[in-house]
Amino acid sequence: MKESKLIYIASPYAGDIEKNVAFAQRACRYAIHQGYVPIAVHLLYPQMLDDGDPAERELGLRLGQQLLRRCDELWVCGDRISSGMAREISEANQLSIPVKNIDAHDIQKKQLPAEMEQVTASGQVLGII
Repeated sequence: MKESKLIYIASPYAGDIEKNVAFAQRACRYAIHQGYVPIAVHLLYPQMLDDGDPAERELGLRLGQQLLRRCDELWVCGDRISSGMAREISEANQLSIPVKNIDAHDIQKKQLPAEMEQVTASGQVLGII
């Protein structure tokens, strides 16, 4: 079996965290459906580190950089680049890791199995189950 590329998913976290987490989850599923192995550190480290504490946020960013070094590509997902994403993009460029922009519309239009999504009556995706 051929080994799939490891894709570092970069998308906003701060601000509307619930909405941003749901989008990052969809971005990961999008990568999976493309045949890749995604890693989204902003879905992982905020579960153990306090993003509101500057020292712990910095630690999370540095841990993410360690993982980025092992990835084949960095995908910039969505229409906004946060300060953390800017650091990740800069690091990828310094390491000659390809950076690919993935439009939010492409991620949102990807059809997922209905049982995997939480959807409001108006069709807004709230998250992935």
